[in-house]
Amino acid sequence: MKNFFMLCAALAGLWVGSVQAQPAIFKDADLAMGSKLMADNKCVECHASKVPGDGSAVYKPQGRINTPGLLRGMVEQCNTELNLGMFPEEVSAVAAVLNRDHYKFK
Repeated sequence: MKNFFMLCAALAGLWVGSVQAQPAIFKDADLAMGSKLMADNKCVECHASKVPGDGSAVYKPQGRINTPGLLRGMVEQCNTELNLGMFPEEVSAVAAVLNRDHYKFK
Protein backbone atom coordinates (compact mmCIF):
# COMPACT_ATOMS: atom_id res chain seq x y z
CA MET A 1 0.00 0.00 0.00
CA LYS A 2 2.88 2.35 0.80
CA ASN A 3 4.30 1.81 -2.71
CA PHE A 4 0.91 2.66 -4.21
CA PHE A 5 0.81 5.99 -2.38
CA MET A 6 4.40 6.74 -3.34
CA LEU A 7 3.57 6.03 -6.99
CA CYS A 8 0.48 8.25 -6.83
CA ALA A 9 2.51 11.06 -5.27
CA ALA A 10 5.19 10.74 -7.93
CA LEU A 11 2.64 10.77 -10.75
CA ALA A 12 0.86 13.77 -9.22
CA GLY A 13 4.19 15.57 -9.07
CA LEU A 14 4.84 14.87 -12.74
CA TRP A 15 1.35 16.06 -13.68
CA VAL A 16 1.64 19.27 -11.66
CA GLY A 17 5.11 19.87 -13.05
CA SER A 18 3.91 19.51 -16.62
CA VAL A 19 0.97 21.84 -16.02
CA GLN A 20 3.18 24.47 -14.41
CA ALA A 21 5.66 24.25 -17.29
CA GLN A 22 3.17 25.91 -19.64
CA PRO A 23 3.28 29.72 -19.93
CA ALA A 24 0.37 31.73 -18.53
CA ILE A 25 -1.07 32.25 -22.03
CA PHE A 26 -1.73 28.48 -22.21
CA LYS A 27 -2.75 28.02 -18.57
CA ASP A 28 -6.26 26.68 -19.18
CA ALA A 29 -5.64 25.15 -22.61
CA ASP A 30 -7.27 21.79 -23.32
CA LEU A 31 -4.31 19.73 -24.54
CA ALA A 32 -6.46 16.75 -25.56
CA MET A 33 -8.60 19.02 -27.72
CA GLY A 34 -5.47 20.61 -29.22
CA SER A 35 -4.06 17.20 -30.16
CA LYS A 36 -7.38 16.17 -31.71
CA LEU A 37 -7.63 19.41 -33.69
CA MET A 38 -4.10 18.92 -35.01
CA ALA A 39 -4.97 15.39 -36.14
CA ASP A 40 -8.36 16.37 -37.61
CA ASN A 41 -6.87 19.29 -39.54
CA LYS A 42 -3.83 17.28 -40.66
CA CYS A 43 -1.39 19.91 -39.41
CA VAL A 44 1.63 17.59 -39.44
CA GLU A 45 0.90 16.39 -42.97
CA CYS A 46 0.50 19.97 -44.22
CA HIS A 47 3.78 21.08 -42.65
CA ALA A 48 5.58 17.97 -43.96
CA SER A 49 4.45 18.88 -47.48
CA LYS A 50 5.98 22.37 -47.15
CA VAL A 51 9.18 21.65 -45.21
CA PRO A 52 11.89 19.18 -46.24
CA GLY A 53 11.93 15.81 -44.51
CA ASP A 54 9.22 14.92 -42.02
CA GLY A 55 8.15 18.52 -41.43
CA SER A 56 9.71 18.80 -37.98
CA ALA A 57 12.13 21.45 -39.26
CA VAL A 58 9.25 23.92 -38.93
CA TYR A 59 9.69 23.80 -35.13
CA LYS A 60 12.64 26.09 -34.55
CA PRO A 61 12.25 27.91 -31.25
CA GLN A 62 15.35 29.98 -31.98
CA GLY A 63 13.85 31.19 -35.24
CA ARG A 64 11.08 33.69 -35.70
CA ILE A 65 8.79 32.00 -33.17
CA ASN A 66 10.53 32.87 -29.92
CA THR A 67 7.72 33.67 -27.47
CA PRO A 68 4.47 31.93 -26.48
CA GLY A 69 2.48 34.84 -27.94
CA LEU A 70 4.17 34.53 -31.32
CA LEU A 71 3.52 30.79 -31.30
CA ARG A 72 -0.19 31.35 -30.64
CA GLY A 73 -0.22 34.04 -33.34
CA MET A 74 1.31 31.65 -35.87
CA VAL A 75 -1.39 29.06 -35.13
CA GLU A 76 -4.00 31.80 -35.57
CA GLN A 77 -2.41 32.70 -38.91
CA CYS A 78 -2.79 29.09 -40.09
CA ASN A 79 -6.36 29.10 -38.80
CA THR A 80 -7.15 32.26 -40.78
CA GLU A 81 -5.26 31.42 -43.99
CA LEU A 82 -6.67 27.90 -44.20
CA ASN A 83 -10.14 28.98 -43.06
CA LEU A 84 -10.18 26.28 -40.38
CA GLY A 85 -12.83 28.04 -38.32
CA MET A 86 -11.19 27.40 -34.95
CA PHE A 87 -12.39 29.39 -31.97
CA PRO A 88 -9.83 31.30 -29.84
CA GLU A 89 -9.72 28.58 -27.18
CA GLU A 90 -9.07 25.99 -29.90
CA VAL A 91 -6.19 28.04 -31.31
CA SER A 92 -4.75 28.29 -27.80
CA ALA A 93 -5.14 24.54 -27.32
CA VAL A 94 -3.22 23.77 -30.52
CA ALA A 95 -0.50 26.27 -29.61
CA ALA A 96 -0.25 24.76 -26.11
CA VAL A 97 0.29 21.29 -27.60
CA LEU A 98 2.99 22.65 -29.90
CA ASN A 99 4.60 24.35 -26.94
CA ARG A 100 4.48 21.20 -24.84
CA ASP A 101 5.87 18.96 -27.59
CA HIS A 102 8.31 21.24 -29.44
CA TYR A 103 8.89 24.78 -28.20
CA LYS A 104 8.89 24.30 -24.43
CA PHE A 105 8.47 27.97 -23.54
CA LYS A 106 8.02 28.54 -19.81
